[in-house]
Amino acid sequence: MSIKFKVIERGQPGVAGGGTKKWYANIVTDGELDIDQLVKQIEKFSALSEADIKGVIIALENVIQDALAESKIVRLEKLGTLYPTLSSGSADTKEEFHSGLIKSVKVNYRAGKRILETMRTAGFEKKSKA
Repeated sequence: MSIKFKVIERGQPGVAGGGTKKWYANIVTDGELDIDQLVKQIEKFSALSEADIKGVIIALENVIQDALAESKIVRLEKLGTLYPTLSSGSADTKEEFHSGLIKSVKVNYRAGKRILETMRTAGFEKKSKA
């Protein structure tokens, strides 16, 4: 198991013409894992049927959506934490601020310790053409 990366050249941010360019690692994704593939993988580690696993995943998705829409933090123990965030414009006073100034709402994810540890110990593989 290794994290794949390529090396790309980047200029200095905010400098006309890019300034001094340097080389940095950039992740190379290696495909995707959709719900059906996740279900097949989970089946290998449990006694649950495909339909049961899929039902639980769909129910989890619905519960998470509802919780985030209620401004709740969703802690999935070893998987990590999901929490809502937003960005907004400003008002000169507290009283002048209104919800129309909210520009966007997003969901942030903070990985759990086991996932982070797996990422740290996975190793790296440099891809020459990606």
